[in-house]
Parts: sequence; structure tokens; C-alpha cells
Amino acid sequence: MSTRSEAVLIDVVRTPVGRGKPGGSLSDVHPVDLAAGVLAAVLERNGLESTQVDDVMLGCVSQVGDQSMNIARQAVLAAGFDERVPATTIDRQCGSSQQAVHFAAAGIAAGHNDIVVVGGVESMSRVPLGASAAGGSPMSPRLRERYRSGLVNQGVSAELIAHRWGLGRDALDAFAAESHARAARAWQDGFFERTVIAVPEAPDAATDETVREGTTVDRLGGLPASFRTDALAARFPEIDWRITPGNSSPLTDGASAALLMSAERAQQLGLTPRARFRAFDVVGDDPLMMLTGPIPATRRVLERSGLTIDDLDAYEVNEAFASVPLAWAAELGADPARLNPRGGAIALGHALGSSGTRLLGTLIDHLEATGGRLGLQTMCEGGGMANAMIIERV
Repeated sequence: MSTRSEAVLIDVVRTPVGRGKPGGSLSDVHPVDLAAGVLAAVLERNGLESTQVDDVMLGCVSQVGDQSMNIARQAVLAAGFDERVPATTIDRQCGSSQQAVHFAAAGIAAGHNDIVVVGGVESMSRVPLGASAAGGSPMSPRLRERYRSGLVNQGVSAELIAHRWGLGRDALDAFAAESHARAARAWQDGFFERTVIAVPEAPDAATDETVREGTTVDRLGGLPASFRTDALAARFPEIDWRITPGNSSPLTDGASAALLMSAERAQQLGLTPRARFRAFDVVGDDPLMMLTGPIPATRRVLERSGLTIDDLDAYEVNEAFASVPLAWAAELGADPARLNPRGGAIALGHALGSSGTRLLGTLIDHLEATGGRLGLQTMCEGGGMANAMIIERV
């Protein structure tokens, strides 16, 4: 292994995304096999043997049931990797697979590893959101004592953000409609063909099932608010309850994987790096607002890199809810045209553990397609956290 090196991105693959409910295009595929498919594909596409891989790191949020027992290890074995290849599963909530990228790049830069496969998986049709808390609660007596007024779910946090930044229903729905329009154009233009791979167990799953071409603000305007209850309305009388299924990311199934290695090993293997990693950061933030973390995370990663928001050619800010990237853009003075230019999670889905490396694939594909050089990726995360990184196209 190298004593010290630069980590580079070689390739990214992902499945199409399916609706995360029974009958969705990927709902009959076990998540271990979803993950195994992208792991096998990223090696095959680059002519590697599994024995060359030092470690595999996969993100997954609901690590119970079909996704339990270190799903990364199960996927490695299901993919036919050599049994000596280790694997670990990471939970940084929605940013789990982005955190896997951070960990892998740091390990390569430190000389601990030369080749690492990272990625993530989530089957929200088979392991529903919140399943990992079934039969218990993460709110311990000490935690309840600290937050006596009570924490809230992410949808209510998205409402609080919309209120604080003055984001009305029309603005949220317009952003959501544009996300669908951009994603639909990207599919029509063949943009995703390089990254999206077939799922043998689901041959009819050819495109992202969640993209709704022709979505309009008028159509979205008829949808009811998702998270209002009488108790919450009494607690937060200032909220006019504008977060709906239409301006939120849908429940989805999917998997993604990326191949990282040292620049030296890439040269030895004759592989061409697609990007290098300029800077990383991760922050904790207010767990009540919860989804504002991308704002301080972006500020810190820009400071670390010596760049400004205007230096960046594109930014992928995960669209958990429309209020999150809109508040982020308002705080950072970001160009709306560079924000999720190929659509975001409102259209493309948010298969939790998989989303970080899915965004990475979209970002590098966009930089290559447009000749851009620098891109930012940041994700809000449950509990009030956020990851951010800046990549540079090689």
C-alpha cells in the first residue's frame, strides 16, 4: 500500500429507482441483491478482480430485517466477491453513502487503502422508513430531558424551514415541478445512460419510476399538507403547513456504488480518474430544525477549499424537501441554474442509504457533459447533521 496518496474517483453506477411501496419496480428484489448488483458492475466495468479491493463501505439507514446483519458484507458475498474482502455498513442517515465516500477517500489519502468500493442501498418498500425503531424509541430519558419541548419528524422540520425563510407554497411547488422537468429532460437526452445499470431481477425497471413528466404547479397545488396534526398545529401556530407529497422526495428503492482508489494505483492499472476530492466536511446542527445542516457544512467546506460559491460549476443539494435546497440557495447566494441541474430527489427519488453516491454520479456526469470543473455535493441528515464535499473533474 502507498504511504500517502491522492484519492480519485474512477466510476459510479446506480440502479434505476423504484417507488418504495409494494408493486414498485424494484420491490420484489431483495436489497442485498440490489447492492450486490452495483458492486459487481462497478468492478466489471473497470476490469478489476474483487481480490484487488481493500474494503467495501455501504450506507444503509434502516438496518433491520432484509437490511440487517451488516448488509454490506452480505452484498459482498452475494456479488461473488472473494470471501477475504471485508465490508462495513454506515449510518449517517440520509448522507450514509456520502459519508462512505468521505471515509474511503480519507483512508486512501492516509495510505491505509489503495482501492475501496463505496455505495449504499435502501429498499423502502421492503423495510419501511422508521422500521429500525419498531418496538422501541431513540428518545431516552436523558435526551428527553435535554429537549423537553420535544423533537419533531423531518417533515415538520421542513415546515419550520419554509416558515423561517418565507418560502410559500407556490415557490415550493414551482421548485418541485422544475425538478421533475429537469429529470425528465435528462432521461430524454440520454444523460443517465452512462451510470444507470440494469437490474437482472427486475428487467422492466429501465428508468427512474418516480419522475413525473409534465408535472405543473397547478397539479401540485391540489395536494394536501402531509405533516399537520392538531397537536402540532397548536405547538407551532405560525406554520401554515405547506409541505406536501408533491414537494417532498418520494419513498424509493435503489442502490449505487462508486470506485475510489489512489492516483498511483489508477495509473498502475491504466484507469483514468474522473475526479479528485478537493475538500470534505461534516457538521452537526440544530436537531429541531434538523435539515439546515447543509448551510454551515457548505460554508465550512468552501473555507477549507479556499473557494467561493461562484467558483463552483454545479451543486447537488439533496432535495429531501423543496424547502431545504431553497433555504440553502438563499443563504449561500447560489445560482438557481446550477442547483440540481438534472433534477433532484423530488423527481429522482431518495433511497436513503443510496442517495449520497447517486448524487455523486449525477454531479460528475454533469461536469463531464458541460465541461465544468468544480462541483459541490451536500446532504441534510436526520438528527441535524450534514455532509459536504467538493470534487474537481480531472
